[in-house]
Amino acid sequence: MSSQYSVSLIAGAIAVFIYALSVLRRRWTQYRFAREHNCQDPTWMPSKDPIFGLDNLYVTIQNVKEHKFLERGLARFNELGNTMATRRLFQTIIITRDPQNIKTILSLRFKDYGLGQRFKTFGSLLGHGIFTTDGEHWAQSRAMIRPNFVREQVADLAVFEAQMADLIELIPKDGSTVDLQDLFFSYTIDSATEFLFGQSVESLKKRRSGGRDAFFENDFASAFNYAQHAIATRIRLGPLFRFYRDRKAEQCNRVCHALVEQFVDKALEVRAQGLDEKTLEDGDGEKKQRYVFLHGLAQQTGDRRRIRDEVMNVLLAGRDTTASLLSNLFFMLAKHPRIWAKLRDEVASLNGRPPTYEQLRNLTYVKYCLNESLRLHPVVPGNARFANTDTVLPVGGGPDGQSPIFVPKGAIVTYSVWSMHRREDFYGPDANEFRPERWADLRPGWEYLPFNGGPRICVGQQYALTEAGYVTVRLAQQFAVLESRDPGPWEENLTLTLCSRNGTKVSLRN
Repeated sequence: MSSQYSVSLIAGAIAVFIYALSVLRRRWTQYRFAREHNCQDPTWMPSKDPIFGLDNLYVTIQNVKEHKFLERGLARFNELGNTMATRRLFQTIIITRDPQNIKTILSLRFKDYGLGQRFKTFGSLLGHGIFTTDGEHWAQSRAMIRPNFVREQVADLAVFEAQMADLIELIPKDGSTVDLQDLFFSYTIDSATEFLFGQSVESLKKRRSGGRDAFFENDFASAFNYAQHAIATRIRLGPLFRFYRDRKAEQCNRVCHALVEQFVDKALEVRAQGLDEKTLEDGDGEKKQRYVFLHGLAQQTGDRRRIRDEVMNVLLAGRDTTASLLSNLFFMLAKHPRIWAKLRDEVASLNGRPPTYEQLRNLTYVKYCLNESLRLHPVVPGNARFANTDTVLPVGGGPDGQSPIFVPKGAIVTYSVWSMHRREDFYGPDANEFRPERWADLRPGWEYLPFNGGPRICVGQQYALTEAGYVTVRLAQQFAVLESRDPGPWEENLTLTLCSRNGTKVSLRN
Protein backbone atom coordinates (compact mmCIF):
# COMPACT_ATOMS: atom_id res chain seq x y z
CA MET A 1 0.00 0.00 0.00
CA SER A 2 2.81 2.38 0.96
CA SER A 3 4.61 1.71 -2.35
CA GLN A 4 1.43 2.54 -4.30
CA TYR A 5 1.08 5.71 -2.26
CA SER A 6 4.68 6.64 -3.02
CA VAL A 7 4.17 6.07 -6.76
CA SER A 8 1.04 8.25 -6.72
CA LEU A 9 2.88 10.94 -4.80
CA ILE A 10 5.77 10.89 -7.26
CA ALA A 11 3.40 10.98 -10.23
CA GLY A 12 1.57 13.94 -8.71
CA ALA A 13 4.81 15.76 -8.05
CA ILE A 14 5.94 15.18 -11.64
CA ALA A 15 2.60 16.50 -12.95
CA VAL A 16 2.90 19.62 -10.81
CA PHE A 17 6.49 20.11 -11.95
CA ILE A 18 5.55 19.78 -15.63
CA TYR A 19 2.67 22.23 -15.19
CA ALA A 20 4.90 24.73 -13.37
CA LEU A 21 7.52 24.36 -16.09
CA SER A 22 4.94 25.03 -18.82
CA VAL A 23 3.71 28.12 -16.96
CA LEU A 24 7.26 29.44 -16.58
CA ARG A 25 7.98 28.77 -20.23
CA ARG A 26 4.81 30.58 -21.22
CA ARG A 27 5.70 33.55 -19.00
CA TRP A 28 9.20 33.71 -20.45
CA THR A 29 7.85 33.66 -24.00
CA GLN A 30 5.44 36.47 -23.16
CA TYR A 31 8.19 38.48 -21.48
CA ARG A 32 10.41 38.23 -24.56
CA PHE A 33 7.50 39.15 -26.85
CA ALA A 34 6.65 42.21 -24.76
CA ARG A 35 10.29 43.29 -24.59
CA GLU A 36 10.74 42.93 -28.37
CA HIS A 37 7.78 45.29 -28.88
CA ASN A 38 8.97 47.80 -26.26
CA CYS A 39 5.86 47.26 -24.17
CA GLN A 40 5.33 48.88 -20.79
CA ASP A 41 2.67 48.21 -18.17
CA PRO A 42 -0.61 50.13 -18.30
CA THR A 43 -2.13 51.77 -15.25
CA TRP A 44 -3.83 49.16 -13.07
CA MET A 45 -7.22 49.86 -11.56
CA PRO A 46 -7.15 49.97 -7.75
CA SER A 47 -8.50 46.75 -6.26
CA LYS A 48 -8.82 45.24 -2.81
CA ASP A 49 -8.85 41.82 -4.47
CA PRO A 50 -6.06 41.83 -7.09
CA ILE A 51 -6.29 38.06 -7.67
CA PHE A 52 -10.00 37.46 -8.32
CA GLY A 53 -11.15 41.05 -8.81
CA LEU A 54 -14.48 40.31 -7.15
CA ASP A 55 -14.63 43.76 -5.57
CA ASN A 56 -14.54 45.42 -8.99
CA LEU A 57 -17.12 42.95 -10.30
CA TYR A 58 -19.41 43.90 -7.41
CA VAL A 59 -18.90 47.61 -8.13
CA THR A 60 -19.72 47.04 -11.80
CA ILE A 61 -22.98 45.29 -10.97
CA GLN A 62 -23.91 48.02 -8.49
CA ASN A 63 -23.16 50.75 -11.03
CA VAL A 64 -25.47 49.09 -13.54
CA LYS A 65 -28.23 48.71 -10.94
CA GLU A 66 -27.88 52.39 -10.04
CA HIS A 67 -27.87 53.39 -13.73
CA LYS A 68 -24.42 54.96 -13.32
CA PHE A 69 -22.22 52.46 -15.15
CA LEU A 70 -21.28 54.74 -18.05
CA GLU A 71 -21.06 57.91 -15.98
CA ARG A 72 -18.71 56.33 -13.43
CA GLY A 73 -16.71 54.66 -16.16
CA LEU A 74 -16.10 58.08 -17.70
CA ALA A 75 -14.96 59.42 -14.33
CA ARG A 76 -12.54 56.50 -13.99
CA PHE A 77 -10.99 57.25 -17.39
CA ASN A 78 -10.64 60.91 -16.45
CA GLU A 79 -8.83 59.86 -13.27
CA LEU A 80 -6.62 56.99 -14.46
CA GLY A 81 -6.04 57.73 -18.14
CA ASN A 82 -7.34 56.51 -21.49
CA THR A 83 -6.20 52.90 -21.08
CA MET A 84 -6.05 50.77 -17.94
CA ALA A 85 -6.01 47.15 -16.82
CA THR A 86 -7.61 44.97 -14.18
CA ARG A 87 -8.08 41.27 -13.40
CA ARG A 88 -11.19 39.22 -12.89
CA LEU A 89 -10.98 35.55 -11.91
CA PHE A 90 -7.33 35.34 -13.07
CA GLN A 91 -8.23 36.89 -16.45
CA THR A 92 -6.55 40.07 -17.64
CA ILE A 93 -8.96 42.79 -18.76
CA ILE A 94 -7.73 45.88 -20.62
CA ILE A 95 -10.10 48.83 -20.81
CA THR A 96 -9.52 51.61 -23.33
CA ARG A 97 -11.07 54.67 -24.93
CA ASP A 98 -8.10 55.46 -27.15
CA PRO A 99 -8.95 55.50 -30.88
CA GLN A 100 -5.49 54.17 -31.79
CA ASN A 101 -6.11 51.07 -29.70
CA ILE A 102 -9.65 50.66 -30.95
CA LYS A 103 -8.52 50.92 -34.57
CA THR A 104 -5.88 48.27 -33.86
CA ILE A 105 -8.42 45.90 -32.30
CA LEU A 106 -11.10 46.32 -34.96
CA SER A 107 -9.00 46.78 -38.08
CA LEU A 108 -5.20 46.73 -38.08
CA ARG A 109 -4.90 43.51 -36.04
CA PHE A 110 -8.41 42.24 -36.70
CA LYS A 111 -7.35 38.58 -36.83
CA ASP A 112 -5.64 38.83 -33.44
CA TYR A 113 -9.04 39.22 -31.77
CA GLY A 114 -12.31 37.33 -31.63
CA LEU A 115 -15.66 37.37 -29.88
CA GLY A 116 -14.63 34.84 -27.25
CA GLN A 117 -17.60 33.83 -25.12
CA ARG A 118 -20.18 35.93 -26.99
CA PHE A 119 -21.99 32.96 -28.48
CA LYS A 120 -22.35 31.40 -25.03
CA THR A 121 -23.98 34.58 -23.70
CA PHE A 122 -25.98 35.63 -26.79
CA GLY A 123 -26.50 32.32 -28.54
CA SER A 124 -29.57 31.13 -26.64
CA LEU A 125 -31.56 33.95 -28.26
CA LEU A 126 -29.64 34.88 -31.41
CA GLY A 127 -28.09 31.54 -32.37
CA HIS A 128 -25.24 31.45 -34.89
CA GLY A 129 -25.55 34.77 -36.71
CA ILE A 130 -23.58 37.78 -37.84
CA PHE A 131 -23.30 39.23 -34.31
CA THR A 132 -22.39 36.02 -32.49
CA THR A 133 -19.86 34.22 -34.70
CA ASP A 134 -16.26 34.54 -35.85
CA GLY A 135 -14.21 33.22 -38.72
CA GLU A 136 -15.70 31.53 -41.75
CA HIS A 137 -19.23 31.41 -40.35
CA TRP A 138 -19.17 35.16 -39.72
CA ALA A 139 -17.76 35.83 -43.20
CA GLN A 140 -20.58 33.79 -44.73
CA SER A 141 -23.16 35.61 -42.61
CA ARG A 142 -21.87 39.00 -43.70
CA ALA A 143 -21.80 37.92 -47.34
CA MET A 144 -25.43 36.78 -47.04
CA ILE A 145 -26.70 39.88 -45.25
CA ARG A 146 -24.77 42.72 -46.86
CA PRO A 147 -26.55 42.58 -50.27
CA ASN A 148 -29.84 43.11 -48.44
CA PHE A 149 -28.74 46.60 -47.36
CA VAL A 150 -27.66 48.03 -50.71
CA ARG A 151 -28.85 51.51 -51.64
CA GLU A 152 -31.85 50.24 -53.62
CA GLN A 153 -33.31 48.61 -50.51
CA VAL A 154 -32.40 51.40 -48.07
CA ALA A 155 -33.77 54.10 -50.39
CA ASP A 156 -37.25 52.54 -50.43
CA LEU A 157 -38.89 54.82 -47.86
CA ALA A 158 -42.38 53.39 -48.33
CA VAL A 159 -41.79 50.91 -45.50
CA PHE A 160 -41.17 53.84 -43.13
CA GLU A 161 -44.07 55.97 -44.35
CA ALA A 162 -46.47 53.04 -44.01
CA GLN A 163 -46.20 53.21 -40.21
CA MET A 164 -46.19 57.01 -39.81
CA ALA A 165 -49.95 57.60 -39.78
CA ASP A 166 -50.37 55.21 -36.87
CA LEU A 167 -47.45 56.75 -34.98
CA ILE A 168 -48.77 60.30 -35.39
CA GLU A 169 -52.30 59.27 -34.47
CA LEU A 170 -51.07 57.89 -31.14
CA ILE A 171 -49.50 61.23 -30.16
CA PRO A 172 -52.01 63.41 -28.23
CA LYS A 173 -52.87 66.63 -30.07
CA ASP A 174 -53.92 68.47 -26.90
CA GLY A 175 -50.38 68.78 -25.57
CA SER A 176 -50.74 66.11 -22.91
CA THR A 177 -47.71 64.00 -22.01
CA VAL A 178 -46.70 61.06 -24.18
CA ASP A 179 -43.77 58.67 -23.87
CA LEU A 180 -42.24 58.67 -27.33
CA GLN A 181 -39.76 55.96 -26.36
CA ASP A 182 -42.57 53.47 -25.96
CA LEU A 183 -44.03 54.46 -29.33
CA PHE A 184 -40.65 54.39 -31.08
CA PHE A 185 -40.04 50.80 -30.01
CA SER A 186 -43.45 49.85 -31.41
CA TYR A 187 -42.77 51.79 -34.60
CA THR A 188 -39.42 50.12 -35.21
CA ILE A 189 -40.73 46.61 -34.55
CA ASP A 190 -43.43 47.33 -37.13
CA SER A 191 -41.04 48.69 -39.74
CA ALA A 192 -38.42 46.02 -39.03
CA THR A 193 -40.87 43.15 -39.44
CA GLU A 194 -42.29 44.78 -42.59
CA PHE A 195 -38.78 44.95 -44.05
CA LEU A 196 -37.64 41.54 -42.80
CA PHE A 197 -40.79 39.46 -43.20
CA GLY A 198 -42.83 41.42 -45.73
CA GLN A 199 -45.54 41.70 -43.09
CA SER A 200 -45.72 44.17 -40.22
CA VAL A 201 -46.90 42.96 -36.84
CA GLU A 202 -48.88 46.23 -36.66
CA SER A 203 -48.25 46.86 -32.98
CA LEU A 204 -49.08 50.56 -33.47
CA LYS A 205 -52.45 49.68 -35.02
CA LYS A 206 -53.19 47.39 -32.09
CA ARG A 207 -52.44 50.28 -29.74
CA ARG A 208 -54.85 52.49 -31.65
CA SER A 209 -57.62 49.92 -31.50
CA GLY A 210 -56.94 49.20 -27.85
CA GLY A 211 -56.41 45.52 -28.62
CA ARG A 212 -53.43 43.32 -27.99
CA ASP A 213 -52.31 40.43 -30.11
CA ALA A 214 -51.76 37.67 -27.58
CA PHE A 215 -49.27 35.83 -29.76
CA PHE A 216 -47.09 38.63 -31.05
CA GLU A 217 -47.48 41.94 -29.29
CA ASN A 218 -47.75 40.45 -25.83
CA ASP A 219 -45.69 37.31 -26.16
CA PHE A 220 -43.06 38.19 -28.76
CA ALA A 221 -42.23 41.80 -27.91
CA SER A 222 -42.24 41.14 -24.17
CA ALA A 223 -40.30 37.90 -24.62
CA PHE A 224 -37.76 39.64 -26.87
CA ASN A 225 -37.24 42.35 -24.25
CA TYR A 226 -36.84 39.93 -21.36
CA ALA A 227 -34.46 37.68 -23.30
CA GLN A 228 -32.23 40.69 -23.99
CA HIS A 229 -32.17 41.67 -20.31
CA ALA A 230 -31.04 38.12 -19.48
CA ILE A 231 -28.21 38.39 -22.02
CA ALA A 232 -27.13 41.73 -20.55
CA THR A 233 -27.01 40.13 -17.09
CA ARG A 234 -24.79 37.31 -18.35
CA ILE A 235 -22.43 39.82 -19.97
CA ARG A 236 -22.03 41.76 -16.72
CA LEU A 237 -21.30 38.57 -14.78
CA GLY A 238 -18.26 37.85 -16.94
CA PRO A 239 -16.86 34.33 -16.34
CA LEU A 240 -19.51 33.78 -13.66
CA PHE A 241 -22.24 33.72 -16.33
CA ARG A 242 -21.87 29.92 -16.38
CA PHE A 243 -23.64 29.78 -13.03
CA TYR A 244 -26.53 31.99 -14.17
CA ARG A 245 -29.78 30.24 -15.08
CA ASP A 246 -33.04 31.97 -15.96
CA ARG A 247 -35.90 29.65 -16.86
CA LYS A 248 -38.14 32.54 -17.87
CA ALA A 249 -35.49 33.68 -20.37
CA GLU A 250 -35.37 30.17 -21.82
CA GLN A 251 -39.14 30.26 -22.36
CA CYS A 252 -38.86 33.72 -23.92
CA ASN A 253 -36.24 32.41 -26.35
CA ARG A 254 -38.62 29.67 -27.45
CA VAL A 255 -41.44 32.18 -28.01
CA CYS A 256 -39.22 34.36 -30.20
CA HIS A 257 -37.89 31.44 -32.21
CA ALA A 258 -41.35 29.99 -32.80
CA LEU A 259 -42.70 33.13 -34.40
CA VAL A 260 -39.68 33.83 -36.58
CA GLU A 261 -39.70 30.22 -37.77
CA GLN A 262 -43.25 30.69 -39.03
CA PHE A 263 -42.05 33.46 -41.35
CA VAL A 264 -38.98 31.44 -42.34
CA ASP A 265 -41.21 28.55 -43.40
CA LYS A 266 -43.27 30.91 -45.56
CA ALA A 267 -40.10 32.24 -47.20
CA LEU A 268 -38.92 28.71 -47.95
CA GLU A 269 -42.30 28.01 -49.54
CA VAL A 270 -41.80 31.05 -51.78
CA ARG A 271 -38.36 29.72 -52.68
CA ALA A 272 -39.81 26.31 -53.51
CA GLN A 273 -42.28 27.99 -55.87
CA GLY A 274 -39.43 29.64 -57.74
CA LEU A 275 -40.29 33.18 -56.62
CA ASP A 276 -37.78 35.62 -55.18
CA GLU A 277 -39.87 38.60 -54.12
CA LYS A 278 -43.29 39.24 -52.69
CA THR A 279 -46.01 40.38 -55.05
CA LEU A 280 -48.06 43.13 -53.46
CA GLU A 281 -51.07 45.15 -54.43
CA ASP A 282 -50.76 48.90 -54.08
CA GLY A 283 -53.51 51.42 -53.41
CA ASP A 284 -54.53 51.50 -57.08
CA GLY A 285 -55.03 47.77 -57.21
CA GLU A 286 -51.91 47.23 -59.30
CA LYS A 287 -49.51 44.38 -58.64
CA LYS A 288 -45.92 45.29 -57.89
CA GLN A 289 -42.76 43.65 -56.64
CA ARG A 290 -41.28 44.59 -53.30
CA TYR A 291 -38.07 43.39 -51.76
CA VAL A 292 -38.40 41.21 -48.64
CA PHE A 293 -35.24 40.57 -46.62
CA LEU A 294 -36.26 37.10 -45.51
CA HIS A 295 -36.99 36.00 -49.07
CA GLY A 296 -33.59 37.31 -50.12
CA LEU A 297 -31.92 35.10 -47.50
CA ALA A 298 -34.01 32.12 -48.55
CA GLN A 299 -32.68 32.47 -52.08
CA GLN A 300 -29.15 32.01 -50.74
CA THR A 301 -29.72 29.05 -48.44
CA GLY A 302 -32.42 26.56 -47.60
CA ASP A 303 -31.08 26.02 -44.08
CA ARG A 304 -34.07 26.83 -41.87
CA ARG A 305 -32.01 27.27 -38.69
CA ARG A 306 -29.41 29.43 -40.43
CA ILE A 307 -32.07 31.77 -41.81
CA ARG A 308 -33.82 31.99 -38.44
CA ASP A 309 -30.62 32.88 -36.63
CA GLU A 310 -29.60 35.55 -39.13
CA VAL A 311 -33.05 37.12 -38.98
CA MET A 312 -32.98 37.15 -35.17
CA ASN A 313 -29.64 38.96 -35.31
CA VAL A 314 -30.86 41.59 -37.78
CA LEU A 315 -34.17 42.03 -35.95
CA LEU A 316 -32.29 42.93 -32.78
CA ALA A 317 -30.34 45.61 -34.63
CA GLY A 318 -33.23 46.82 -36.78
CA ARG A 319 -35.58 47.33 -33.89
CA ASP A 320 -33.57 48.27 -30.83
CA THR A 321 -30.78 50.45 -32.19
CA THR A 322 -33.04 52.74 -34.21
CA ALA A 323 -35.64 53.02 -31.45
CA SER A 324 -32.92 53.88 -28.94
CA LEU A 325 -31.45 56.49 -31.29
CA LEU A 326 -34.84 58.15 -31.79
CA SER A 327 -35.62 58.03 -28.07
CA ASN A 328 -32.32 59.62 -27.08
CA LEU A 329 -32.53 62.22 -29.85
CA PHE A 330 -36.03 63.40 -28.98
CA PHE A 331 -35.19 63.48 -25.28
CA MET A 332 -32.49 66.03 -26.07
CA LEU A 333 -34.48 67.92 -28.72
CA ALA A 334 -37.26 68.42 -26.17
CA LYS A 335 -34.72 69.91 -23.75
CA HIS A 336 -33.46 72.34 -26.43
CA PRO A 337 -36.32 74.29 -28.09
CA ARG A 338 -33.84 76.36 -30.12
CA ILE A 339 -32.46 73.23 -31.79
CA TRP A 340 -35.97 71.91 -32.52
CA ALA A 341 -36.93 75.23 -34.11
CA LYS A 342 -33.77 75.25 -36.24
CA LEU A 343 -34.40 71.69 -37.35
CA ARG A 344 -37.98 72.56 -38.31
CA ASP A 345 -36.77 75.55 -40.33
CA GLU A 346 -34.63 73.23 -42.44
CA VAL A 347 -37.41 70.67 -42.81
CA ALA A 348 -39.80 73.43 -43.96
CA SER A 349 -38.00 73.40 -47.32
CA LEU A 350 -39.93 70.20 -48.11
CA ASN A 351 -43.25 72.10 -47.95
CA GLY A 352 -44.87 69.34 -45.89
CA ARG A 353 -44.18 66.58 -48.41
CA PRO A 354 -42.57 63.30 -47.34
CA PRO A 355 -38.88 63.47 -48.23
CA THR A 356 -37.30 61.41 -50.95
CA TYR A 357 -34.12 59.54 -50.16
CA GLU A 358 -31.97 62.21 -51.82
CA GLN A 359 -33.81 65.04 -50.06
CA LEU A 360 -33.31 63.29 -46.73
CA ARG A 361 -29.59 62.96 -47.36
CA ASN A 362 -29.35 66.68 -48.13
CA LEU A 363 -30.93 67.86 -44.84
CA THR A 364 -27.67 68.91 -43.22
CA TYR A 365 -28.94 70.00 -39.82
CA VAL A 366 -31.02 66.84 -39.41
CA LYS A 367 -27.81 64.92 -40.07
CA TYR A 368 -25.97 67.02 -37.47
CA CYS A 369 -28.64 66.21 -34.88
CA LEU A 370 -28.43 62.49 -35.57
CA ASN A 371 -24.63 62.57 -35.38
CA GLU A 372 -24.71 64.50 -32.13
CA SER A 373 -27.19 62.11 -30.54
CA LEU A 374 -25.04 59.14 -31.55
CA ARG A 375 -21.98 60.90 -30.16
CA LEU A 376 -23.48 61.87 -26.82
CA HIS A 377 -25.59 58.73 -26.37
CA PRO A 378 -24.18 55.97 -28.62
CA VAL A 379 -26.75 53.20 -28.79
CA VAL A 380 -23.99 50.60 -28.39
CA PRO A 381 -21.78 52.43 -25.87
CA GLY A 382 -19.11 49.77 -25.50
CA ASN A 383 -17.89 46.44 -26.78
CA ALA A 384 -15.22 43.82 -26.17
CA ARG A 385 -12.85 41.49 -27.98
CA PHE A 386 -10.82 38.49 -26.81
CA ALA A 387 -7.17 38.10 -27.75
CA ASN A 388 -6.69 35.00 -29.92
CA THR A 389 -2.92 35.27 -29.60
CA ASP A 390 -0.27 37.27 -27.80
CA THR A 391 -0.48 40.72 -29.33
CA VAL A 392 0.20 44.42 -28.73
CA LEU A 393 -1.79 47.64 -28.47
CA PRO A 394 0.05 50.76 -29.66
CA VAL A 395 -0.55 53.05 -26.66
CA GLY A 396 -1.52 52.95 -23.00
CA GLY A 397 1.71 51.87 -21.33
CA GLY A 398 4.29 53.71 -19.29
CA PRO A 399 3.97 56.81 -17.09
CA ASP A 400 2.71 58.96 -19.98
CA GLY A 401 0.46 56.28 -21.46
CA GLN A 402 2.16 56.53 -24.85
CA SER A 403 4.09 53.24 -24.91
CA PRO A 404 2.79 49.96 -26.38
CA ILE A 405 1.17 47.49 -24.02
CA PHE A 406 1.30 43.71 -24.13
CA VAL A 407 -1.99 41.83 -24.52
CA PRO A 408 -1.66 38.16 -23.55
CA LYS A 409 -3.62 35.47 -25.34
CA GLY A 410 -7.00 35.05 -23.66
CA ALA A 411 -7.16 38.60 -22.34
CA ILE A 412 -10.32 40.64 -22.77
CA VAL A 413 -10.02 44.09 -24.31
CA THR A 414 -13.06 46.28 -23.75
CA TYR A 415 -13.47 49.65 -25.41
CA SER A 416 -15.79 52.44 -24.34
CA VAL A 417 -17.32 54.36 -27.22
CA TRP A 418 -19.31 56.39 -24.68
CA SER A 419 -16.19 57.68 -22.94
CA MET A 420 -14.25 58.21 -26.17
CA HIS A 421 -17.12 60.31 -27.56
CA ARG A 422 -16.86 62.60 -24.50
CA ARG A 423 -13.14 63.32 -24.67
CA GLU A 424 -12.61 67.06 -24.54
CA ASP A 425 -9.41 66.83 -26.60
CA PHE A 426 -11.55 65.55 -29.48
CA TYR A 427 -14.84 67.40 -29.02
CA GLY A 428 -13.96 70.50 -27.02
CA PRO A 429 -14.67 71.66 -23.47
CA ASP A 430 -18.42 71.23 -24.04
CA ALA A 431 -18.06 67.54 -24.99
CA ASN A 432 -20.78 66.60 -22.48
CA GLU A 433 -23.28 69.01 -24.04
CA PHE A 434 -25.76 68.43 -26.88
CA ARG A 435 -24.66 70.85 -29.62
CA PRO A 436 -25.34 69.69 -33.20
CA GLU A 437 -23.56 72.72 -34.66
CA ARG A 438 -20.20 71.19 -33.75
CA TRP A 439 -20.60 68.89 -36.76
CA ALA A 440 -20.26 71.78 -39.20
CA ASP A 441 -16.48 71.58 -38.69
CA LEU A 442 -15.94 68.05 -37.38
CA ARG A 443 -14.43 65.40 -39.64
CA PRO A 444 -13.76 62.64 -37.11
CA GLY A 445 -11.95 59.41 -37.74
CA TRP A 446 -11.81 56.52 -35.29
CA GLU A 447 -12.66 58.85 -32.40
CA TYR A 448 -16.30 58.69 -33.60
CA LEU A 449 -17.60 55.13 -33.70
CA PRO A 450 -21.40 54.85 -33.46
CA PHE A 451 -21.57 51.81 -35.76
CA ASN A 452 -18.32 50.02 -34.94
CA GLY A 453 -15.50 49.92 -37.48
CA GLY A 454 -13.24 47.71 -39.56
CA PRO A 455 -14.45 44.47 -41.18
CA ARG A 456 -17.28 44.17 -38.61
CA ILE A 457 -18.68 47.65 -39.21
CA CYS A 458 -22.48 47.60 -39.05
CA VAL A 459 -23.91 46.64 -42.44
CA GLY A 460 -27.25 48.24 -41.57
CA GLN A 461 -26.01 51.67 -40.50
CA GLN A 462 -27.50 53.48 -43.52
CA TYR A 463 -30.82 51.75 -42.92
CA ALA A 464 -30.83 52.92 -39.28
CA LEU A 465 -29.82 56.50 -40.13
CA THR A 466 -32.37 56.67 -42.94
CA GLU A 467 -35.20 55.43 -40.73
CA ALA A 468 -34.28 57.72 -37.83
CA GLY A 469 -33.93 60.70 -40.15
CA TYR A 470 -37.24 59.96 -41.85
CA VAL A 471 -39.18 59.72 -38.59
CA THR A 472 -37.56 62.92 -37.30
CA VAL A 473 -38.49 64.84 -40.44
CA ARG A 474 -42.09 63.63 -40.51
CA LEU A 475 -42.64 64.51 -36.84
CA ALA A 476 -41.04 67.93 -37.37
CA GLN A 477 -43.47 68.53 -40.23
CA GLN A 478 -46.41 67.58 -38.03
CA PHE A 479 -45.61 69.31 -34.72
CA ALA A 480 -44.42 72.89 -34.23
CA VAL A 481 -43.84 72.60 -30.49
CA LEU A 482 -41.84 69.93 -28.68
CA GLU A 483 -41.57 70.31 -24.91
CA SER A 484 -39.91 68.10 -22.32
CA ARG A 485 -42.14 66.72 -19.56
CA ASP A 486 -39.21 65.18 -17.71
CA PRO A 487 -37.71 67.61 -15.18
CA GLY A 488 -34.59 65.51 -14.67
CA PRO A 489 -31.50 64.92 -16.81
CA TRP A 490 -31.04 62.01 -19.17
CA GLU A 491 -30.25 58.78 -17.25
CA GLU A 492 -28.91 55.56 -18.68
CA ASN A 493 -30.81 52.34 -19.18
CA LEU A 494 -28.21 49.91 -20.42
CA THR A 495 -29.17 46.49 -21.74
CA LEU A 496 -27.86 45.43 -25.16
CA THR A 497 -28.53 48.96 -26.37
CA LEU A 498 -28.65 52.30 -24.57
CA CYS A 499 -31.73 54.44 -24.08
CA SER A 500 -33.26 56.78 -21.52
CA ARG A 501 -34.10 55.17 -18.19
CA ASN A 502 -37.22 57.31 -17.76
CA GLY A 503 -38.40 57.10 -21.34
CA THR A 504 -38.91 60.13 -23.58
CA LYS A 505 -41.78 61.98 -21.93
CA VAL A 506 -42.72 65.01 -23.99
CA SER A 507 -45.58 67.18 -25.18
CA LEU A 508 -46.12 67.84 -28.90
CA ARG A 509 -48.46 70.44 -30.38
CA ASN A 510 -49.22 71.78 -33.83
